[in-house]
Amino acid sequence: MTFHHEAIWAIAVMTTAGIIVRPFRVAEWVWAVTGAALLVLTGLSPLSTACAGILKGGDVYLFLTGMMLLSETARANGVFDWIANWAVNHAAGSRVRLFTLVYLAGVVVTTFMSNDATAVVLTPAVLAAATKAEADPLPMLFACALVANAASFVLPVSNPANLVLYNGALPALGSWMASFALPSLIAISTTYFVLRLMELKRLRPPCAARVETIRLAAGGKAALGGIVLTALLLVTASAFDRPLGMPTAFAGVATALGVSAIARFSPLTPLREISWGVLPLVAGLFVQVGAIESTGLVRQIALWLQEVTKTAAAIGAFGSGAILAVVSNIINNLPAGLIASEAIAHAHASRLVVDNLLVGVDLGPNLSVTGSLATILWLQVIRRGGENVGFLQFLKVGAVAMPVALFPALCARLLIG
Repeated sequence: MTFHHEAIWAIAVMTTAGIIVRPFRVAEWVWAVTGAALLVLTGLSPLSTACAGILKGGDVYLFLTGMMLLSETARANGVFDWIANWAVNHAAGSRVRLFTLVYLAGVVVTTFMSNDATAVVLTPAVLAAATKAEADPLPMLFACALVANAASFVLPVSNPANLVLYNGALPALGSWMASFALPSLIAISTTYFVLRLMELKRLRPPCAARVETIRLAAGGKAALGGIVLTALLLVTASAFDRPLGMPTAFAGVATALGVSAIARFSPLTPLREISWGVLPLVAGLFVQVGAIESTGLVRQIALWLQEVTKTAAAIGAFGSGAILAVVSNIINNLPAGLIASEAIAHAHASRLVVDNLLVGVDLGPNLSVTGSLATILWLQVIRRGGENVGFLQFLKVGAVAMPVALFPALCARLLIG
């Protein structure tokens, strides 16, 4: 490895550390942008390469923009409070029942709207529900974070990383379900039982049995309708192999404008409340990936994939998924998926290998708060709500929940063949 390559890796490691630790409470996006700027200013990454990396994330930026607009519009019009009341009243004084309702809601939202939607749209409602129920919010918040990744390969639309890994050429929906229905069921169920067992102490005390029912105003109903229509739009776009970014952005803008007209408030109001820093954070990660690719990493991974699949296809597929699961927590699963996608193209990897890599890149991020963009978004949302989960605190849960779900899910995909 040359000094040039060592310097790129050093900046990448420091950037990741800054995002994790947040020294001086500096926002995550600042560290990502600083790392990207250093790569360009030092000449380690040509400006053209950096720009190409930023442009690669176009669909992701549009997707996130739409989701954040939907979330803020729903929050401002009382949708989250309404959902919270419904959940508390149906939990009937049981924290375990409330936890289960939250987890099932996370499965539905992740499946049809993506893991990022669970982080951005569902988490605020869950935090509100825990507050109204006078229950410790952490088990419910952990449920949001972990189900966002555990359910993220039920459908192609369930995670933007799915599109990234398959480089836009997703399998047909029927073929997808044949490959991932059983692994998804295993990942979702094992994650639920492990998390419930680990949080049993916090879930034992009763919670408020009933709170005053609230009614949704016209603006809230319109916002909720916008979310449902967006889910249908995304599933349709996914079935026809279309990019998800533009439909999501269009749905977010249309919902925000429509609701503002119905509720009679300025359409600019949601824009001021959104955490826009997530967009430069993602852009910085894409620049970092472009620089890392120049170190020859993609070629080395491609050669390794070719070797292991020639000698032992099943073991190679299992090992590839397990390794990518861990790597996703070091550099985030979106960049990891991009690198793996390039390596797959070079190696002409089999469908079995690619599918196992997808399980790894989707489920592996449950190990740490930096594993996926959804978890980073989740962390920003709960901080905004007055809660916080440290890196080690999340790792204590993830170190158990992730491998217990990952290994059976990988084995299930191998058994399908």
